[in-house]
Amino acid sequence: MLRRLALTAVVSLAALSAVAPAAAAATGPLPLPLPLPVLQDDARTRLTITVSGTRDSAAEGSFELRCAPAGGSHPVAEQACGRLDELAGGSRDPFAPVPADAVCTLQSGGPATARVTGTWQGRHIDSVFSRTNGCEISRWNNLIPVLPNVR
Repeated sequence: MLRRLALTAVVSLAALSAVAPAAAAATGPLPLPLPLPVLQDDARTRLTITVSGTRDSAAEGSFELRCAPAGGSHPVAEQACGRLDELAGGSRDPFAPVPADAVCTLQSGGPATARVTGTWQGRHIDSVFSRTNGCEISRWNNLIPVLPNVR
């Protein structure tokens, strides 16, 4: 039985090796790669962050954040853009809400809330953040310094 499987694998490999070059030759040369797209103005990061309930007057209010280049009224725009760049390479969406079936610790991080709207990585963002339980606190802390550190 093992001998039959090995023989089948060798024959299949030989057949594929003979067909692949012929298929490539029939299609002609490979096309040249397309140039990378230029970022359109709407694909850049442009966010409005509105924070309230922090008990810190410096953290309260509405701030504009633009990246590439960093700017706007955000107090630490360069660091915030750097954090967003780090998060862009991750597998999780930092603006996604906590899943409904998440198990979260019953702790309170205070009454602070934030709303983030605008564009990030070319997609529309409209997210609300709070510090009402362990999951929400973790989600908020993941976005520091985009959101203020209100620990």
